[in-house]
Amino acid sequence: MDPQSPIDRLSSLLKRSGVRVTLFHSGALCGLQKFDSSSGFGFLHVLRRGKMEVTHHGAAGVPEKLVLDEPSLLLYPRPLTHHFHNPPREGSDFTCAALEFEGGSNNPLARGLPPFIRLRLAAVEGLEPALALLFAETDRVRCGQRVLADRLFEVVLIQLLRWLLDHPEEAGIQPGLITGLSHPRIARALVALHEAPGDAWTLERLAECAGMSRTSFATVFKQVVEQTPADYVASCRIALAQAGLREGRPVKLLAEQLGYANPPALSRAFAAKTGMSPREWLNRDRSTGDTPAASDG
Repeated sequence: MDPQSPIDRLSSLLKRSGVRVTLFHSGALCGLQKFDSSSGFGFLHVLRRGKMEVTHHGAAGVPEKLVLDEPSLLLYPRPLTHHFHNPPREGSDFTCAALEFEGGSNNPLARGLPPFIRLRLAAVEGLEPALALLFAETDRVRCGQRVLADRLFEVVLIQLLRWLLDHPEEAGIQPGLITGLSHPRIARALVALHEAPGDAWTLERLAECAGMSRTSFATVFKQVVEQTPADYVASCRIALAQAGLREGRPVKLLAEQLGYANPPALSRAFAAKTGMSPREWLNRDRSTGDTPAASDG
């Protein structure tokens, strides 16, 4: 592969370890609204118009309070309790979706993003056409509206992820998957891994994909991804195993697909990452609730 040729940094990752986006509110939000981390979902909010305050009580790495006074996008890739303080009558106009990453917090994308991102809508190139279609669908009831709105919200999320890959510093992205995919050489190794996670990924092979020496690759990878290559490979595979378990695939098949010698080898790796066996994890995952709605504080 030509080291200078462009690569698709997102498709293989989203295809194998995707995210479900579900619209659950469109319109005014008045008074105090709470979005609880206990739901197990992340959130994507689009402020279309209005002014309000957002608070995060005691959450690490996020502002305690901020004021929104222009159209903005708020992304919570992982569960994080937050409150919207809106005017009690006219409120603020929002379109909101719940995010469910395959594999939960172990999903490479969910883990690679900061707990909270706030961006002006005007700052994200290419977002306006997708939002125009989304708002057109949510402004009035039509056949297939909910399904189409969910798909359009997925488009908005992908447009946002594209922008983050090209502007990690501007978005305040810390070392992780996003910064790895933003690196011209490390990205090539990550994309190759995401396209064939069950292959025998040695340090030598990953370094070759990046066009780097083993030593240089291992050093730079740890700096920009904040994991060793071996640990990232293991994390990626376990996230895919979790997605496969949700789909009903047996452990034996998943072991074959993800490069493990046998089912016990996958179970040991799974327990090392999650603290549970695949069966225990699946039983707990099935006990989680449904898509949340905004609630009065």
